[in-house]
Amino acid sequence: MAGEDKKQQPFDSKAASSLVAELRGAFASGTTRSYQWRESQLRGLLRMTDEHEQDIVAALRSDLGKPELESVLYEAAMLRNSCKFALKELQRWMMPEKVKTSLTTFPSSAEIVSEPLGVVLIISAWNYPYLLSLDPVVGAIAAGNAVVLKPSEIAPATSALLAKLLGEYMDSSSIRVVEGAVPETTALLEQKWDKIFYTGNGRVGRIVMAAAAKHLTPVVLELGGKSPVVVDSGINLQIACRRIIVGKWGNNNGQACIASDYIITTKDLAPKLVDVLKNELETFYGKNPLESKDLSRIVNSDHFTRLTKLLDEDKVSKKVVYGGERDPTKLQIAPTILLDVPRDSLIMNEEIFGPLLPILTVDKLEESFDIINSGAKPLAAYIFTNDKKLKEHFVNNVSAGGLVVNDTTVHLAVHALPFGGVGESGIGAYHGKFSFDAFSHKKAVVYRSFMGDAAIRYPPYTNGKLRLMKALLGGSILGILRALFGRS
Repeated sequence: MAGEDKKQQPFDSKAASSLVAELRGAFASGTTRSYQWRESQLRGLLRMTDEHEQDIVAALRSDLGKPELESVLYEAAMLRNSCKFALKELQRWMMPEKVKTSLTTFPSSAEIVSEPLGVVLIISAWNYPYLLSLDPVVGAIAAGNAVVLKPSEIAPATSALLAKLLGEYMDSSSIRVVEGAVPETTALLEQKWDKIFYTGNGRVGRIVMAAAAKHLTPVVLELGGKSPVVVDSGINLQIACRRIIVGKWGNNNGQACIASDYIITTKDLAPKLVDVLKNELETFYGKNPLESKDLSRIVNSDHFTRLTKLLDEDKVSKKVVYGGERDPTKLQIAPTILLDVPRDSLIMNEEIFGPLLPILTVDKLEESFDIINSGAKPLAAYIFTNDKKLKEHFVNNVSAGGLVVNDTTVHLAVHALPFGGVGESGIGAYHGKFSFDAFSHKKAVVYRSFMGDAAIRYPPYTNGKLRLMKALLGGSILGILRALFGRS
């Protein structure tokens, strides 16, 4: 394992080059292309997750203080579902897709063949370090690629566990793990890959894309952004608030790329919305949420400091209407609601990625769409409303990676939907068949026999041939008949 080798010697550019060469040799052997290999590796991932669930839970508790329920449901179980879905659909995904041909190539047949890209690099994130490391690996394996996984060093316990378990359960000739930080990642990015899949923030995403551009390597960038929640009147406010809470604080205490970043509601509804949020938060996490075992901690001191800076800005600190408590010794920040924060504040100009939830107010809810569209396109956007026209306006006018009406974050669990960003929130998508496609090349194939060879293709060129070729390319039967009979 590369993750183990680096303890003896540094993992530098030379070591990275050697690793890629080994994997290219394994890929060239054709082993990874077979259905049997793909199936066996997916079953290995499934078995690994089943047999080491408690080890996964313990690693996530060490890295993030993540509650067991969140670890089991949102990491282990979702990875299992991805594996099972891929195993169920894999043979169908691998089959060539028949497509229609035209008169231009008659007689002929055509198909689209999905072929593996080759050797791919997956760089994962720290907030869901098990799921976000292995979910892309499911797609890469299903598509028949050799894979290098670079887990996040910010979640060291999960990184070490992945290096250990993948070495035991997977085919190490074609699937490797490289642990480490910036130097190791830099060494990997210097190499030529057939695809790079990165999950994280936009700053590093730009570095990844610049490195990939040197080799014309395609990328998938799963980034983030400020995912808004629009809340209308005339709804079941208690259910809406519960769904907002579980999609914010119940998702790694807000440290999730699709967590609600801010709420927009009307000035009239805001006080009631705040009251219901307060009541439900107290029901879920108690009067002293810093003592709750159902909230993750902030991942490290750097992120704790960053969040504290957002909260302590002069124009923001007096806007706290609930929460705000913190414990730097335990890296804990309580669920915090802020009302009417200025739009030019720090908290409204970067992805929060933590337990702080600002609420903006407007006179008319339709104004919320202008606010959303004035910023970078988010990874997700949510609306709670019973108004059919408002729903339609939201879907047709808000550009985001994904939208959910009357809930938050649940689109992540639908295999038939692509998951990915748009604009600054990401490039490309995955999940289900989209994961397979992300790591496949769609090869166009046309089959012809030696029958039906048309003389009009060949010199010498004549006006008659030109008329007939134009008619064939135009696809009009009437035009072809006119050309055959010499009519313009």
